[in-house]
Amino acid sequence: MAFLNSLNTIGSALTAERYRMDVAAQNLANQNTAASSPEEAYQRKQVVFQERQMTFDEQLQRVSGGGVRISEIVELGEDVTPVYDPTNPIADENGYVYYPNVNNTEEQIDLLEASRAYEANLTALSVVKAMATKGLEIGKQ
Repeated sequence: MAFLNSLNTIGSALTAERYRMDVAAQNLANQNTAASSPEEAYQRKQVVFQERQMTFDEQLQRVSGGGVRISEIVELGEDVTPVYDPTNPIADENGYVYYPNVNNTEEQIDLLEASRAYEANLTALSVVKAMATKGLEIGKQ
């Protein structure tokens, strides 16, 4: 049943996009987290997708479909923003506190893009479900 492979593909895409939204939300949650040194400051993370590879045996047996998987979570290592605040208890010896260089607008766009991709995959899932239902109705007649 080839349509079941499409369910695996859609399911993997839904999982990957959901994880991408979680990472973007984590970046937003940590955008105002101060640190006492540039090395300790939060680094913006980004999800890297990769095509899910099937083994030769899986392809012959059509055990599972293709799809997407998360290959890694990359810390972008962007420059942190030093802010002079000698009254802050975690300020370094020069009076600086370091904030991550997370761009709120960029993260909001990533969240929007991931949610639209998630919606598109849900639509594809609905189409596959409707096709399976119609196929079952053909067998009843």
